[in-house]
Amino acid sequence: MDSCCGPRVPGRDPRGYDAIFDARFSKAVARRYGRKGLGPVEQGMVDFLASAGIEGASVLEIGGGVGEIQLELLRRGAARATNLELSAGYEDDARRLAAAAGLEGRVQRRLGVDIAEAPDDVEPADVVVLHRVVCCYPDYARLLGTAADHARRALVFSYPTANPVSRLFIRSMNAMLNASGRSFRGYVHPPEAMVDVVRSRGLVPRYRKDRPVWHLVGATRD
Repeated sequence: MDSCCGPRVPGRDPRGYDAIFDARFSKAVARRYGRKGLGPVEQGMVDFLASAGIEGASVLEIGGGVGEIQLELLRRGAARATNLELSAGYEDDARRLAAAAGLEGRVQRRLGVDIAEAPDDVEPADVVVLHRVVCCYPDYARLLGTAADHARRALVFSYPTANPVSRLFIRSMNAMLNASGRSFRGYVHPPEAMVDVVRSRGLVPRYRKDRPVWHLVGATRD
């Protein structure tokens, strides 16, 4: 994976997000949300932000996919949400879900904006969400640091378990992707180093939840 794709150019996807997070993947996520609602990890993120104070808040989600976390935050009292996405595959399902919830007028979706590369192109928000995003980005410090700078009140992010088994899985997955000619790569970044990045930007970690596959960190400003 090369270091940066910047704003998305039609027909050019150097990090290979479109090939992995395509319309088929999106439909599976949307179908699961439609049948079962949020999963435990996503629910934990929503609950943390709600406990930190979400009433009337603006939400920025980086790589929010079909937008299920945003929709639940809006239902819990947030005022509006902005989604940044580097894969075009989610857009149809995201619009459909927002319309079905009657919330389409409160959601803005921006395609092709890499906040780590173009921080000034994105307005700050009261709360910032990154779910299953850091593991898809090579420079975790730049991504999390920029995300934290955009969070007025709180930030929550998830990351995969960092152990020998997960690292072997990611290496094997990356090898298969490379053999198939795809440019997408996954990453297992050091957990404490990620927390330190958030802390260095003035956010205080208040919540940590370790689940079998995904771990959560929530932080707020004093």
